[in-house]
Amino acid sequence: MILKFDLIQKFRGIYKHSSPNARLNLIMKLGSSSQITVTLLTPDNWLRLKNIRLRALIENPEAFGPTYDEESKLNEQGWRDRFKKEDYLIGSIENEDVGTMYIEVLKGDHGATCWIGGCWTDPKYRGFGVMKSMFEFIDLHSKEKGWQRQGLGVWVHNQGAIKAYESIGFSVAGEKMASTSRPGSYFQHMVRDSEFN
Repeated sequence: MILKFDLIQKFRGIYKHSSPNARLNLIMKLGSSSQITVTLLTPDNWLRLKNIRLRALIENPEAFGPTYDEESKLNEQGWRDRFKKEDYLIGSIENEDVGTMYIEVLKGDHGATCWIGGCWTDPKYRGFGVMKSMFEFIDLHSKEKGWQRQGLGVWVHNQGAIKAYESIGFSVAGEKMASTSRPGSYFQHMVRDSEFN
């Protein structure tokens, strides 16, 4: 299942730490007709999932519980097995995979009907609407897939992610909690109701 979205906010929030020349090159590469393509992966797309997940763990290890060392050891069957309980979305621009997340249907905390995890956007494409497009995809399929109320956990020190989630309709739910996988770290639950409930 694939949906295409017009590239939104493409000139706002272009990777803040890149040089003016790098920003200009990225804008010129994308052009005015670029779109964000959101794909619901199947187990046969396991290699695509592996590649973007490992990129995310290298680029932003602080954002995740699992580590690159742990996940890089998974074989093909290990990656395929992930699809047994989770759906995976990838956002792409110009045929380059630039964002990912998973959705697990469950009865979660704070009334969530599904749990979102593994959210990541390539830093070069933050501010372009990749994550927003993936949540629009979730909204469009919320009833058929059981994704009506999404919950997620975010590290409390990751204020950029918290602000990004709030901008697409998430709100804080409950108190911050101590992490069992990262002693001394805390996470916060957030919830969001689908626009098409």
